Amino acid sequence: MLAQVLYYLKRPFHFFKTGLLQGLPAQIQTGFPEKKLRIIAITGTDGKTTTSILLHHVLLSAKRTSGLVSTIGFFIGRKPSDSGLHVTAPQPKDLYTFMQQLVAAKCEFLVLETTSHGIYQFRTWGIHPEVAAITNIDREHLDYHGTYERYVQAKALLLRTTKTSILNADDHSFSLLNKQIAGRKTLTFSAHDRLPLGVQVAISARFPEQYNRQNARLVFQICAVLGITPQEFTQAVATFRHAPGRMQWLDLGKPYQVLVDFAHTPQGLEAVLIALKKQQAAKQTPGRVLVVFGCAGLRDREKRPAMGKIATEIADLAIFTAEDPRTEDIWSIIRQMKEQLTEHHNKVISIADRRAAIRFALATAQPNDFIAILGKGHEQSMCYGTEEIPWNDVQVVTELAQKQT
Repeated sequence: MLAQVLYYLKRPFHFFKTGLLQGLPAQIQTGFPEKKLRIIAITGTDGKTTTSILLHHVLLSAKRTSGLVSTIGFFIGRKPSDSGLHVTAPQPKDLYTFMQQLVAAKCEFLVLETTSHGIYQFRTWGIHPEVAAITNIDREHLDYHGTYERYVQAKALLLRTTKTSILNADDHSFSLLNKQIAGRKTLTFSAHDRLPLGVQVAISARFPEQYNRQNARLVFQICAVLGITPQEFTQAVATFRHAPGRMQWLDLGKPYQVLVDFAHTPQGLEAVLIALKKQQAAKQTPGRVLVVFGCAGLRDREKRPAMGKIATEIADLAIFTAEDPRTEDIWSIIRQMKEQLTEHHNKVISIADRRAAIRFALATAQPNDFIAILGKGHEQSMCYGTEEIPWNDVQVVTELAQKQT
């Protein structure tokens, strides 16, 4: 009960601290740039970065001027901004300064990736998106929101500020969100939607993974609202390249293949592994799927057993390791990842050191195997205790592969 009261007290606290004391002055000082941009806000548990980057790419390919705020960076057109921002949902002062830069650069659009924390804490103060879209909502950030229902409610706050909401009709959050925004203009997207033939072909050709096809369907729906034609969309999809750390295949010159991805939720983990198993099954000489991942310390503990179970049920070999343990004991986290395992114990290897875990995976791999290194993606550091240690999965994998004989 106390935890629930404290959670709801955070909202008025941030209204004054983040909204009135930071957001309003930032609006005034920068000349209300949010009123001069067509803002598309995208949130969700999984897929929001890929969706945001794809939409930004489509807009630029269609000769529209656009800026992007996302987990992987901040861009004016295709040029990275030196704004110094390093979080998905920046504080109002930083966000408004960046929007001021976009207005000065004569950008028409801003694609804004945001989070439940950013929404709940009024970091998007004063912003009323033309379109707000939700990719999906899985069990995540419950260490902050407490329950799945409150997590959904936090996401829904964004939808109450927009002209048009777009929801995932296939997601288990759909009915909850619909109740939250009853009476408002709402569109949906679904894997069962009938798309124009050219659009369907373009999406299927570019994205073998079902979850990325779903992200692309969302972008197509947004484009329809914004006036981007199906032809402009299909031409852009054909030239799209994934962001670093998102379905990033590494060219290592080895008989096995390595994928680095940011998947760090049960839903994300399952989606990546299923996609890899399907790709293996379609090969003439299929190999195995090996996965290396961990669960973050001081974050939602409930997802750890679920992720351990998912990995062992789908992958041929699961290597449990560290992923930002912070002040928690790594072995304690790994033990929790094993709590739901009633079988497949022979498919699990536990190696606390992430570099050693990756080295083991590379040494164990056989020709045609896929190795998925998950959870860190594009990130450049890993948190041990209270210290951020330089770390990048792509660099580590590349270094270890080069040392292999």
